[in-house]
Amino acid sequence: MSENITVIGAGTMGAGIAQVAAIHGYRTTLCDVSEEQLASAVGAIEASVEKGIARGKTPEEARERVQSGLTTESDLQQACQAATVVIEAVPEDLGLKQSIFQKVEEVIADDALLASNTSSIPISKLAADLKSPDRFVGMHFFNPVPIMALIEVIRGESTSDGAIDRTVDLAHRLSKEPIVVKDSPGFATSRLGLVIGLEAIRMLEDGVASAVEIDKAMELGYRHPMGPLKLTDLVGLDVRLAIAEVLHEQIGEQFRPPQLLREMVEKGHLGKKTGQGFHDWNA
Repeated sequence: MSENITVIGAGTMGAGIAQVAAIHGYRTTLCDVSEEQLASAVGAIEASVEKGIARGKTPEEARERVQSGLTTESDLQQACQAATVVIEAVPEDLGLKQSIFQKVEEVIADDALLASNTSSIPISKLAADLKSPDRFVGMHFFNPVPIMALIEVIRGESTSDGAIDRTVDLAHRLSKEPIVVKDSPGFATSRLGLVIGLEAIRMLEDGVASAVEIDKAMELGYRHPMGPLKLTDLVGLDVRLAIAEVLHEQIGEQFRPPQLLREMVEKGHLGKKTGQGFHDWNA
């Protein structure tokens, strides 16, 4: 079926999701309360597309698809009225996400699919106050969205088979590879990835090795394409901290955020997006 996709949240993930949807020919609306953030996101999308075309990784027609198929909207309900799929990609805040979905549910069609890009918050919690939780699903993309092939599809307690099938089909149509997982803290990917990431930060705290050496250990010793500290820089230290807080509360002490992570976030050293994280991205 032809989908009208609305992406809520024009940060790094939301912009990436909107880019992929538009490039694949979907009428796409990117929504954010900040007009400035929307303008920044569109600029980033256009730059990413041009970079992909220049490298031969993105077809020439992607430029026209983005220009003609991507629109922006700062009014949440206006952005969602004609949507057949709504994908939320705002920060990891349970109350914020629930508030958004309750407002969205008031205006969307009965057969519209509701999805969250959450990387840690249980889908069943997000859907708890919805009138139709059967159409609510987790659709966890990975950064950078245009490059990373995986989409983690999460089935909540009330998610219908039809919603799962539709999400899996959409993932394939976006040229992604979906996996379907049970609704549990951190799902499969965040739970596994965060264990390595947090331990790498603790090792740096303890002076076991430098950030470069720790990353090299995993890249060359275990054939990881990217070391855990470099990956944390790419994801965003603030994002990693937010996920760790959720999993620390839900699972236990192994996910307690290291003090070094907290200190770096407080200083505004958030990784690649600010130019400084565990590595210097301005060099």
